[in-house]
Amino acid sequence: MKNKVNLITYVDRMSGGGVQDLNRLITGPLKDVFGGAHLLPFFYPIDGADAGFDPIDHTIVDPQIGDWSDVKELSQSVELTADLIVNHVSADSEMFQDYLRKGDKSEYAELFLTEDKIFPEGITDAEMAAIYRPRPGSPFTPYEVAGETKHLWTTFTAKQIDIDVFSDAGQRYLESILQAFAENGIKLIRLDAAGYAVKKPGTSCFMLPETFDFIHTLTQRAHELGMEVLVEIHSYYKEQIAIAQKVDYVYDFALPPLILHAIYTQTGEYLNKWLQISPRNAITVLDTHDGIGVIDVGPHAKDKSKKGLIPDAEVDRLVEEMHERTGGQSRQATGAAASNLDLYQVNSTYYDTLGREDDLYILARAIQFFAPGIPQVYYIGMLAEVNDMDLLAKSNVGRDINRHYFSHDEAVAAVDRPVVQRLISLIQYRNQAESFDGEFSSVVSGQTLELAWTKGDQEEKLIVDFDSLDYTIYSKQNEETVIERRF
Repeated sequence: MKNKVNLITYVDRMSGGGVQDLNRLITGPLKDVFGGAHLLPFFYPIDGADAGFDPIDHTIVDPQIGDWSDVKELSQSVELTADLIVNHVSADSEMFQDYLRKGDKSEYAELFLTEDKIFPEGITDAEMAAIYRPRPGSPFTPYEVAGETKHLWTTFTAKQIDIDVFSDAGQRYLESILQAFAENGIKLIRLDAAGYAVKKPGTSCFMLPETFDFIHTLTQRAHELGMEVLVEIHSYYKEQIAIAQKVDYVYDFALPPLILHAIYTQTGEYLNKWLQISPRNAITVLDTHDGIGVIDVGPHAKDKSKKGLIPDAEVDRLVEEMHERTGGQSRQATGAAASNLDLYQVNSTYYDTLGREDDLYILARAIQFFAPGIPQVYYIGMLAEVNDMDLLAKSNVGRDINRHYFSHDEAVAAVDRPVVQRLISLIQYRNQAESFDGEFSSVVSGQTLELAWTKGDQEEKLIVDFDSLDYTIYSKQNEETVIERRF
């Protein structure tokens, strides 16, 4: 994967249309801005119960936005990332509907996980309590299967049916997706919800040793087909470091709240401590299609004695500050509000969490681009969009506050906004500076944070003054030439 800034976007929500329309943006107003693009689920249907993360058919591009030939054409302009949703399929899929009709006689019967498949003697209260899950309530949903009530694993929603990834049917299913990706220009696969894919009695059923074995095997197959693998997991920071040592890439989900904390408190102490130890094979983000994670900087979910990257009281204060900066809008979309599944995330655009202040927003992006890893910018962040309260009110889905639908003309107009033009200039600088392929160092001195990349006699250095909340970038070309930059 190229060490260039990547875009992450829904095809239809940024382009106002389909894959061809997105291609027009990337090769037009955004020409030479991105080295790659992560297309959030574009499979059939993109407008399901979970914005494409509940595919009925994972091998078909939703006809509303195009077909595989359009995806392949886009891959000629930028390296493409696509989601492999390993944990579940849609309850509306033909496979699950066939299972509901025929039960054990269905050719897909072994694909789906029932409670008794993992707990043949029945699940105990202690075993139920041990299961780690991203939403309140039971991880099972009762379904009538060929006249018999069965409890199906549904980690996320009742419409997303967990699959048995170790069954022959599960292996064939995953292989069919890998083949479709490899044949149509996908270079990086993001394993969505991989941490939940393996279930074992008496455990948390989350990121088990067997989960790593599963990820390793799938990654080997992806490598054989010429693709790399990115694992998407929100977890305690030490677990994230351990996971990074076993995979191609992980997300740096601790970075977004740490940067906010640094700006809010005007100190880079905790941010710098993380940058000293953070995974180097990371994809860095400030915003994504999900909320801004809190679990990633907080204490261990099961063992509060394992402290986080920020003291507990300051994590609570960080969340409150985010709500205050957004004028209370994020509170309406977070926690138990607005049908949320992820109680450990704050839902808001990143631009809003910084009070819509352009200078602070560019400062945050500069820190992200200097942090170890390959930067990724969400389409909402790319266009510095504000919270979509109308969409939130319409859908009552918390994360929709950060999932605005742009028309094509609206997106083109947004590119011309001054803050977006500043961000584009910063991205192009990050893409062109060769030092970012070199060695990283960071240091805090009082309220000043210095982040530097060195390669040979070239150096790029970001100096952040948290007292003034200002920054300067110094580019050292050689011993005689140093260029001072601001964006």
